[in-house]
Amino acid sequence: MNRPTRRRSGGFVPLLVVGVMALVVWMMLSRPASAPQTTTAATPTTAALVSAQETPTTEPTPASPTETQAAITAETPTLAAPAALSAPTKVPTHTPRPAKPTATPTRGPPAQIDGLPVTTLDALPPEALETLALIKRGGPFPFSKDGSVFQNRERLLPRKPSGYYREYTVITPGEDDRGARRIVSGEGGELYYTDDHYASFSRIWLP
Repeated sequence: MNRPTRRRSGGFVPLLVVGVMALVVWMMLSRPASAPQTTTAATPTTAALVSAQETPTTEPTPASPTETQAAITAETPTLAAPAALSAPTKVPTHTPRPAKPTATPTRGPPAQIDGLPVTTLDALPPEALETLALIKRGGPFPFSKDGSVFQNRERLLPRKPSGYYREYTVITPGEDDRGARRIVSGEGGELYYTDDHYASFSRIWLP
């Protein structure tokens, strides 16, 4: 009678060991490749953050009419109360007005200069004023002797060197010649008037 042949159990175990080892090697090789995927998925990119900030998560809820009116009332600036209403009423006090400045009195001409009476322009005849204007302009004069040297022989004017004084005709209405009226000027600007042909003189006052 033949004995049954026993199967060797040692053939399956090596295959199992080999499979486990292959699985371990595969897991070890695949772990570094899967790690960046996990990191990439866990760390958000800059573009994703910007997109999340710019994109509102929820749409704003429209405000009710009551809230809108309240916001307008809060933003509308309130007018400040006039100073006249807010400030206490002041009792007006009487302030004395300053006295009006008095005009500076115009200094009048002296009674005499160099021992001669003084006459003003207003007291001169109009023809004398015309002669003064001609003297200021330098002519032309109505007579050829106008502007000639006055010798001061009468010694009525202050004594000066020869040629210091000049005489000019003051026309006398109705006279055919030079008449008796003259204006004598000195080199220092002095002016004298005579209406009696050098018998007397008055100093013309120029303010």
